[in-house]
Amino acid sequence: MRLRSQTVEQRDSPISTAYDLLEGHAYAGKLLDLAQAAPQYPPAQVVSEHVADLVRRGEGGEYTEVPGIPRLRAALAAELSEAYAGRVAPENVVVTAGCNQAFSLVASALAGPGDEVVLALPYYFNHDMWLRMNGIVPVYLEPDADLVPRAADAEPLITGRTRAIVLVTPGNPTGVTMPPGEIAEFAALAARHGIALVVDETYRSFRSTDRPAHDLFADPSWARTVVSLHSFSKDLAVPGYRVGAVVASPELNREVCKLLDCVAVCAPRIGQEAAWAGLTQARRWRVDRAQELARQRAWLGEAMADRPGGFELLSCGGFFGWIRHPFADRPTADVVRALVREHGVLVVPGTAFLPDDRRTLRVSAGNADLAAISELAVRFRAMGAA
Repeated sequence: MRLRSQTVEQRDSPISTAYDLLEGHAYAGKLLDLAQAAPQYPPAQVVSEHVADLVRRGEGGEYTEVPGIPRLRAALAAELSEAYAGRVAPENVVVTAGCNQAFSLVASALAGPGDEVVLALPYYFNHDMWLRMNGIVPVYLEPDADLVPRAADAEPLITGRTRAIVLVTPGNPTGVTMPPGEIAEFAALAARHGIALVVDETYRSFRSTDRPAHDLFADPSWARTVVSLHSFSKDLAVPGYRVGAVVASPELNREVCKLLDCVAVCAPRIGQEAAWAGLTQARRWRVDRAQELARQRAWLGEAMADRPGGFELLSCGGFFGWIRHPFADRPTADVVRALVREHGVLVVPGTAFLPDDRRTLRVSAGNADLAAISELAVRFRAMGAA
């Protein structure tokens, strides 16, 4: 079989590559799996009961409207309007099979081969992969010393081929939450140049503040520029149900729906029903889970405060800790391999999120309780002393 040629080398999935390291690893103790960010608890009971009732009635396997179940679109629009003190209408919402699909459809609707998209570093690896596989050129925006991308630094990167700027907040992998004012600066920049600002808000519920994540939806003309991407996987603990959303103008959403109709027809009905139940009936449960994760992040910060083994916590937020390892003379891939095979710690190398090696690792704080986080520090010390 002949595969179509690629203009640039494409990496395999970083998550799959990380789990491939478990094959034949020699560590005899308990594995600390801090790689993939997936909730370690079941969904709210009300969500499970709603889905079970559907199945018992022989429902849940049908197609839905391409843009999603109307009551789910209305529920998400209402929640965003309230949470952001703005105006989001159901016609601004298209439900997708996860946030990865949401990004892929939006990117394909906005750009084609030879076009450019500005990605803030460190990028979410699937964003970079999708662009490259489709011949779209990623242009990398370096963050400031606090790992916050700045609109002033993005402006010189914009050319006649630029179609969008992509931000992730809270960040994956850094966990950094962007200030609302800086997001507004990016929106103004994008509007001046007639391009889209795409904001991936997968981890919006896991911020360390109750303030709106941004004020963009309060602008009556937000849909001319802003595209907001959402996920229910972490928020409702339903990653396998594959349900996310695009929030954008009706004009862009029409193009998204054409693509969605070709690749999936619609997001899975069961996932949409689960998301509707979670949005409308599990608010207190969602708040409690977010508070639990905040405690886990605090534990990670405390465990890393004295830089065990020379490992330094650069940032922590959302589901993640972003860590610099101390081995300046070793490729990060080798450090990650040694961590899992000699110390029983599975993480994702920072090279999955960057165009070069900056000695960084992503740790999923949401995968660990206090005992596991304490043990992580112990194993970091052991590796640093080896």
